[in-house]
Amino acid sequence: MSTPVPQTRPASSLAQRYAEVRAKTLALAAPLSEADCQVQSMLDASPTKWHLAHVTWFFETFLLERFEAGFQPFHPAYRVLFNSYYQGVGDQHPRSQRGLITRPDLAEIKAYRAQVDDRMAALLTKPVPSEMAELVTLGLHHEQQHQELLLTDIKHLLAQNPLAPVYRAPWPLSSVASVPTQWIGFDGGAVHIGHRGDGFSFDNEHPRHAVLLAPYALANRLVTHGEWLAFMQDGGYTDARWWMSAGWDWVQAQQAIAPLYWQRDGEGGWTNFTLHGRARIDPHTPVVHINWFEADAYARWRSAQDGEAIRLPTEAEWEHAAEASGDAWTEHGNFSESRALHPMPPPRARAGLLQMGGDVWEWTASSYLPYPGYRAWAGAVGEYNGKFMINQMVLRGGSCATPRSHIRTSYRNFFPTEARWQFSGLRLARDA
Repeated sequence: MSTPVPQTRPASSLAQRYAEVRAKTLALAAPLSEADCQVQSMLDASPTKWHLAHVTWFFETFLLERFEAGFQPFHPAYRVLFNSYYQGVGDQHPRSQRGLITRPDLAEIKAYRAQVDDRMAALLTKPVPSEMAELVTLGLHHEQQHQELLLTDIKHLLAQNPLAPVYRAPWPLSSVASVPTQWIGFDGGAVHIGHRGDGFSFDNEHPRHAVLLAPYALANRLVTHGEWLAFMQDGGYTDARWWMSAGWDWVQAQQAIAPLYWQRDGEGGWTNFTLHGRARIDPHTPVVHINWFEADAYARWRSAQDGEAIRLPTEAEWEHAAEASGDAWTEHGNFSESRALHPMPPPRARAGLLQMGGDVWEWTASSYLPYPGYRAWAGAVGEYNGKFMINQMVLRGGSCATPRSHIRTSYRNFFPTEARWQFSGLRLARDA
């Protein structure tokens, strides 16, 4: 978003985009039972029903309340009940108690969505002021973020069930061939990162600015399950040498021995819970559901194995490499539109950087901090990103649960170092 200017834009394309995004969210929730939509499996996750309500609250609070003549809320209590973290809007229901909100039921939440959608459609039938158009666009990208969260949160919930329930019918399994690791070198130098100014972007992608990069190289593909198994078999989770101090504390406290959702299959192998049910680990597909501590430990272990300074890439290196790849960085990308909802192997017939867009969010070595000259948006939406710029690490590239239209080279995702319920993996880097 930028500083509003006194102009209008046609509403037809915005109205169509609004309808498409809102319909996709309902479609993602369609395979779930009402019980599935109710439960909160951990503090970091939210019930599907809450996601459906919160994204609707966003449009009611930031659009209808401001631009609709004679505004009346669907239900006055929803202003608090479905407020996530916007202190500028008012109080919030405790995050840890979202799963206890049994009423309103799912039918009423859907009625809430339908009413707000009808009212938004009425607003979007005429030319839209620039400021309103920017808020609608922000709301749609916000909803796309929650589409991914809905999938990751329901996956965590279903994984707690010993019946290993299926969210979507399994895809046909076939053998996957390995793709050798190659190092793709870049000269570095004075480069620019950050959003270029065309199309939508979040405030944390600004301003575009210069950084100085030493020559570096990125691995052509993501780290695979088979490579991770080698780390495990070499005592990766039992050797403190590879871990940051806080990471080793996490390993000990959680008694971690493998990535999230892995289970021994009773035959000496491992299975992985997916949104298609439980499946055997494929050694040539990208490892997923690891946290930053695990990604960093693996890079340190790999450095010792290979005898060279292997590490995680910085976010500036990642963005520079993605931009240098042109449109190819998302070519053949496995995003949510593929309906795989699980990382897939890299294409064998292509050279250069593979899987930069989609499959898994890639952990970087960069702390989530403001860019030089950063300014948060004005008003309550200024709380969207800026106040989280502490104790988080940056991820890049999108995942198999990310909508393709939501991602770009400058997009900065961020999570705490211990988070691993997201579709997160890694790509290796080294100094050239």
